[in-house]
Formats: sequence, structure tokens, C-alpha cells
Amino acid sequence: MKILQVVPALNAGGVERTTIEIAQALCEKNHIAHVCSAGGRLEGELAAADGILHRLPLGAKNPVKMRRNTRALIKVIKSEGIDIVHARSRAPAWSAHAAARYCGVPFMTTYHGIYNANSKLKRRYNAIMAKGDIVIANSQFTKDHISATHGLSSDDIVVIHRGVDMQRFDPARVTAPQIAAQRKTWGVPDQAVCLLLPGRLTSWKGQAVAIKALAALNNPAAYLVLLGDAQGRDDYVTELDVLAQQRGVRARVIFAGHSADMPIALSACDMALSCSTDPEAFGRISAEAQAMGKWIIASAHGGSLENISDGVTGALIAPADEIALARAIETGASAKFSPEGSRARIFAQFSAALMKQKTLAVYAQLYEPQTRQA
Repeated sequence: MKILQVVPALNAGGVERTTIEIAQALCEKNHIAHVCSAGGRLEGELAAADGILHRLPLGAKNPVKMRRNTRALIKVIKSEGIDIVHARSRAPAWSAHAAARYCGVPFMTTYHGIYNANSKLKRRYNAIMAKGDIVIANSQFTKDHISATHGLSSDDIVVIHRGVDMQRFDPARVTAPQIAAQRKTWGVPDQAVCLLLPGRLTSWKGQAVAIKALAALNNPAAYLVLLGDAQGRDDYVTELDVLAQQRGVRARVIFAGHSADMPIALSACDMALSCSTDPEAFGRISAEAQAMGKWIIASAHGGSLENISDGVTGALIAPADEIALARAIETGASAKFSPEGSRARIFAQFSAALMKQKTLAVYAQLYEPQTRQA
């Protein structure tokens, strides 16, 4: 099979990471993995997997540029003999859908997020992600949202949970010196409690909630590491900085920027936090933290309700409730918590291997009728 995945860029993030992992799975099975994207940090990993990058500015939302992208995608589909087009984001999906239909090849989508739809125009824009011959939802929560929002039959939506690379996210592969070096880089003292909140710096990820919770703790030695890029949201970073100063915790709030090694980052913390005020479609950080044997405290909505066993592998708390978050931090891991058990649960239900297997099965489902027709 020759599969073309389309995605705006190849930088850090769940969509991009999944794109790379599926490209790896395809090449391992002697299929050919093509990716159309503007490129980014993960280009090297795609090349190492023998995936083929076609560089296109697919993040463009301008109708004229989107039509240009459609023409460019038609050329790729025809010249490379693409069998299936797989869109993972809305702007590329519009161009990819038109190109796939023009070329007569199957078109599928993965619904990675719960897109805001506060206007008729935005709802129409989002609807392209429900136009696939098969639509993949990254959680049951996402599937329910697709059905309710777009009226799709349950039979047309396949749930394939976001997968964790269990070899990469393995606590046995991280050494004590690496952990010590990471904490030193952050400026977290050896004996301090380190709370890690991974995620891009945007308000719905709940960094402000975590700062308020830090200020409400009875433990004055706890540190909060905000791990993620601002992606141009400098005003929001300033707001967080001012909030931390006002609450008297600025010296214990660390803006750590992007991390290229999440397993080490998670190993270096005492607890991981997922404070999203809006529901996470899946909750990748929650799953990765559990794979590393870390106690995770997360907002009780969205995909986190599926990948966290409350009171066993983590704690689920009311969203946007800094007092509940502070109390959960102070309570710590429950007596039922087993790092090994937490990791085993992720391996059994939410591994990248399982995600790859199920995604390739969907490709085969679309590909086989095409070969019979040929």
C-alpha cells in the first residue's frame, strides 16, 4: 500500500507524533509511507523510518492557497500512485478531500481534537473531518462528539486510542544521572517536590489553575514546571508570570520551554498534572505519565476518563478547581497505586503497537476493494 498522510507541520504534538509512528508502522510492513506537510522538528524521524516527505504549506486557510494545495496534492497522488489519503487536520483535509475525490482514491480522517464550533462557518469548516470514507476517533469521547455534532452513524467511526511508545516511555531506560541533570537544568532542588505540567502554553491547558494550586499548597517547597512552547502566545506567558508573582510563588514556577525527551522529563517529576479546563480528546500526557509509572492528576472530563483509573493509576478532579488540585497534590498517590500496574494497563490498552495494528487494519479495509476493482 502507498499511504499519504496530510498534516500541517511535523513539530512536537500528538498529531505529528502519531503521523510519524504510523509512517514507521507502514515501512516496517514494506508499505510506502508518504507525508505532505510543511515539515518541522520530526522530519529526521520520518526520514529514518524511510518515509517520504512532500513539502507543502498545508496549514494555509486562505481559499486561494487551499486550491493550490489541492492541485499540488493531485500531482503527488498521481505521480506516486497513492492508494489512500489520510487527513489528520482540518485545513489540509479540505485540500486532501478534493484531491482524493478528483483522483478517485479513498479518503479517510482522524479526528484528533474537539474543535471549537461557535459559529455556522466554523461548524462547516470542522465538518470536513467527518467526510472520510472511514473516520477514526482517538477516544470514545471523541466518537460520541462526532456522532452528536456531525450526525455520523456509529458504524462509520472507528475508535483507535492514541498510543504510547512503550519502548521509548520505559522508566528502566532513564538513569539517575539523567534525572538529576534534568532537575538541575530546571532549577528544582533535589529534595523538593516537582510537579510537571506538560503542554503548550495556552489558557485551556490550565497552567493558571496549576499556579493557583501551587500557591494554595501547605508545602512551600513544591516546584511547578510548565513544560511546553508558547507558540507566539507571549501575552499569555506574561499573564502567567504576573499571576505567579501575585500569588507569591514566582520563584517556584519554571517556564521550561519545549522538551525533546519527555521520558526523562516525566522521570524527573514526582507527579504529573493535566489541568485542562476544556476536555482533552484523548489525554496523551496522562497516558505517557502512567507508562512512566507516574501518578497523574487530571481534570475529570474528556479522554482522561478513559485512560486513567481514578484512585488506582491517578486522581481525577473537577476541572478548573485549584483547591481540589492542591488537595489532590497533598494527598499524593493512593495506597492502590502500583507504578508497574499503571504501566501494564497502558501497555494492554493504549500502546503505540496496538494503535499501529488497528490503523493498518483500517488501511487494509479501504485498500482491498480497490485491488479487487483493479
